Order: sequence, then C-alpha cells, then structure tokens
Amino acid sequence: MSALVEEAFSAAATSARIAQSLAAAERSELPFRHWLLSGVLPERLADAVRALPFAVPAIADTGGKRETHNALRQFFAGARLEQGPCAAIAGAFQDTATVGALEAMTGAALGGSSLRIEYCLDSDGFWLEPHTDIGAKLFTMLVYLSTGPGSADWGTDLMSPTGEVLGRAPGSANSGLIFVPAADTWHGFARRPISGVRRSLIINYVRPEWRARHELAFPDRPVTGRAP
Repeated sequence: MSALVEEAFSAAATSARIAQSLAAAERSELPFRHWLLSGVLPERLADAVRALPFAVPAIADTGGKRETHNALRQFFAGARLEQGPCAAIAGAFQDTATVGALEAMTGAALGGSSLRIEYCLDSDGFWLEPHTDIGAKLFTMLVYLSTGPGSADWGTDLMSPTGEVLGRAPGSANSGLIFVPAADTWHGFARRPISGVRRSLIINYVRPEWRARHELAFPDRPVTGRAP
C-alpha cells in the first residue's frame, strides 16, 4: 500500500480533514439550528467507503423507519474495524480532538458517550417519516457519499412535525449535516426517486444506556469530552 493511501486511511489524516470541514461549516437557525459541511472526509477515504463490499438490503418499504429492518442495518463496529476505511473513520470520531471540536462548534456535551456509525445503503422506495432523534442520541451527523445521477438531491429533509419539507441538506458527495437532537429537530426523507444507491454515514454519540452495544464502534471506551 502506498504512503498516500496509508495516509488517506489513517485516523489522524481523517481527523485533520474533519477539523478543516468543521472550520468552514455553514450554520443556519431555520427550521432548527444545524450546520452544513463540505469535504468531510479525505477523498480517497470516501472512495474506499463506497467500494466496501456491503450488500444493498432488499427492502420493499421501510414503513418510514430504519428500525423496521434492524437485522439488515450495517455498522462500523466489531470485526469491520479491521478494514482500513472503517477503522480510520471510527478512530477519527473517537479522537479527543475531534470530539472537542464538535463540542466547541455545537455546544453539545459528549463526555462519557459512545460512538455509533451506521452505513446506510438506501434504494428506490426508501423514505423516512419526520422524527427528532431525541432520547439517547446526544449528537447527529450525516455524511452523504453518493455520486450517481440525481444524488445531490438525496440529502436529509428538514421538516415540520407533520412532514412538511422546510429545507433540504445538499446531498452532494462528501457533504454533511450536523445537528444536536432536540424537541424541534424534525427531519426525515420525503419520498422521491433514487436511481441507484443512496449511500450515507450516520454518526451519533449516544448515552451510556444505549442497549444495542454491538452497534457501537468502541462499546467499552466512552469518548473523552465535557460531561452532559
């Protein structure tokens, strides 16, 4: 493996790129406070994630919820952290410097929480009802990875509680959305065509009471940050 590829797959290089993206993030207050990012991951790393041999789940209808098909969901956890791209991304978001930068930007207190990274591969027919992520999730970040036709329109919809689309995060490749879950952070994915596969990462820091420990990148290693 070349030195350039090794660097692209390193947690340190990934942390540095995330820091650059955070520094240039665009903050908006409507319809709730959120941040839009670009160039979140090193490009070679984003390409490597797209190339991971994860099967696209055959799901007829989500019913508007990801948990409808929990058994088919994919996480950067366990043996998958032996793969370069998964390990680099998990290591970067576990890093104290990254956690501190996220806290400083958003005001979230993440100390003692655990990192959860889901890799989503959504196909035509996918939709999500409006929801808020409140509860055990202290922080939510989405990184969009699709490059196919129309994929720039596959970002997360910012919604009203009744499902009215009030805004939409750009879904262009390697862009991102951050928000701190609260009672007003209604979001989802309105029904629209997906020609190909909608690829994205969902990065959460979750409270210690999170039950599905197999979903966590480092279930026995809470992150270092400010106490909630």
